[in-house]
Amino acid sequence: MGCGTLAGMSAERRHMSMLRSYTPADALTIGNAACGTIAIFLCLDYIAADNRRFLWTAFFLLPLALVLDALDGYVARFNRDRQSTLGADLDSLADVISFGVAPAVLGFTLGLRGGWDMLILTYFVICGVSRLARFNVTAAALADSETGKVKYFEGTPIPTSILIVLVLGIASYFGRIDDRLWLGVVQIGPAELHPLVLIYGVSGSAMISATLRIPKP
Repeated sequence: MGCGTLAGMSAERRHMSMLRSYTPADALTIGNAACGTIAIFLCLDYIAADNRRFLWTAFFLLPLALVLDALDGYVARFNRDRQSTLGADLDSLADVISFGVAPAVLGFTLGLRGGWDMLILTYFVICGVSRLARFNVTAAALADSETGKVKYFEGTPIPTSILIVLVLGIASYFGRIDDRLWLGVVQIGPAELHPLVLIYGVSGSAMISATLRIPKP
């Protein structure tokens, strides 16, 4: 049997072993990531086709991602006898998509397209990524010595960005999108700023705050 065949079989075993390592909680986490990804695609479809059905489906998928994000933690605690080796990192990567990138793309889709808007939306995503990276690194240090559980979050958890999605959903329902966005638009230097985008800046700053402590349920 040739070396190439052996290498192929070895690679296949590694691939299959990774699939077998997935737990029910991981499946929910992947569902979370899928919801966020599809929401992004639907936003792009809305921009191209101006079909409100795409937009409202995207609005529906992000709260669904939040439900799956909550359920994966519950299922993981329920199945303590089968702990995932991928769970924590998988959860963070899914959250970046569904509660970082997707809400930013949604804001851009609804009219936050000025130069300053894009800068603040980018800041928001970077804050979300940084918040999750910090949690993954410091979770062990913050955990209670007896229970092993983290008692509080440093900064707001990234899923709180669903509140921004709610605001945008209300704006969309009342037709206050694109040129009719709440608070209008201002010209600052060479680029435009829609003041509504500042909710992304506030949310991002709250996520990376080291002094803001949120009790963990």
